[in-house]
Parts: sequence; structure tokens; C-alpha cells
Amino acid sequence: MSGFKLLDDSSTGAAPESQRSDRPLGLTVHSMPTPEQSMDAEAQRTVRGRWKMIAVLLVCAAPVIASYFMYYVVRPEGRRNFGELIDPQRPLPDQASVSLGGQQGNLKALRGQWLLMSVAGGACDEACSRHLYLQHQLRESLGKDKDRVDWVWLIPDDTPLPDQLLPALKSATVLRVPMAGLSAWLAPASGHQLAEHLYLVDPMGNWMMRFPANLTVASATPAKRDLERLLRASASWDQPGRESDAAAGK
Repeated sequence: MSGFKLLDDSSTGAAPESQRSDRPLGLTVHSMPTPEQSMDAEAQRTVRGRWKMIAVLLVCAAPVIASYFMYYVVRPEGRRNFGELIDPQRPLPDQASVSLGGQQGNLKALRGQWLLMSVAGGACDEACSRHLYLQHQLRESLGKDKDRVDWVWLIPDDTPLPDQLLPALKSATVLRVPMAGLSAWLAPASGHQLAEHLYLVDPMGNWMMRFPANLTVASATPAKRDLERLLRASASWDQPGRESDAAAGK
């Protein structure tokens, strides 16, 4: 009985160790990514990384982009000049001039400097005095660039100048020029007189800007900004001084 029981137990029990070792292993191969899946995952990570980098760059560049957008698209009026640009520009005429000391010259000799010009009779009324003061102050306000600008008073008559005015004109270029010659070159805005404006001439001798009539100290700040922009734009080729100051009647 005991032998039978042992035989029965062996026939119904677990398989011998040698038999169990012959069974194939149950590897879960399906749980491992295929090469294609690995490549797709890597590509997705690369794309996500690139988008994150682009997002960071956009955040850093946002202020610059916004400033360009506001300047060129939203508010183009911010680029307008205060002074009126003259188109086409008018070159300095071949016009005789006389300095206060009686020296003969020619307006063409003024080339080589930026010229901030006014026109008024020798008696120099209140408007004339205000313009001369503004010319002097605008030039001085340019700091280190002031030597690139001359302030010029063109007098279309032979009226003697007031003695008290002479000391204030030491740094100015003052020339007597016939009115006919000035009128053929300069022109006021419609409804205004020649003496009501300040005029700007570039170093090549071209009248290129006319400031609004009856400029005052309070309204001169935009004119200063125009001058500063023009001086910055021409800094690479324009240098202070001209070849012959004597030829300019100074």
C-alpha cells in the first residue's frame, strides 16, 4: 500500500526538476520598444526641446520685436520730422556776400558745415533777436557736436546793426546778401515771410529743412531733436570745420 501511495504521489505531483528546466522561459518581449518606437520617441523629445528653445528666444526677443512693431506699424507718425524737408533740395547759390567787416565772399564758401540760418534786416526787431538767441542756444545744446554746426544770420539790407547786439554775435557768421539772391534760393511756407523761419543747410551745401514759423524757446525742443538725429546720421562722413573759414566771411 505504501508503495502504491508513493507511486501515486509521484504520478500526480510536480514534475521532476529536469523536466521543469526544459520548459521555455516566458519572456515579455512585447513590453520592450521596437527600434522604430525608440526613434519616434527620440524625435518627439527633440521637437519638444526645439520648441522650448524657440519659446525662450521669443520671450527674450519680445521687447525688441514689440519696439519695432510699435515704431514701424502702430505709430509711424513717431518718425516724422518737426522741420519740413525740402524736396528737391536747393544748393547754395553762387551769390556774392559781404561780412560785417566788409570782406567780400560767396555763399558757396559756407559749404562744409551744417548751417542753422535766419534772415532778417540789420535793424533786428524782436523776432530777429529771438531767432538769433534760439540759433545760439540750439547750437550750444548739441554739446560736443556743436562744432559741426554754424549759426548764420543773412542780412538783406545795409542797415547798421545795433551796437548792443554785436557782442552776442562773436560766434555767429553774419553776412549781407541781396534780398533778390535770397528769395531765389530760400522760400517761406505759404502765408509766411522769409524772416519768420529758421533754415537748415547740410554740409554739402543743400538747403534741406525749414523749421516752422515763429519758433520760440518753448517750441524749440523738437527742432533740437531733428538736429541731433541729422548729426548722428551724418557722423560717419561729416567732420567739424571747413577748409577755409576765411572764405566763409567769418
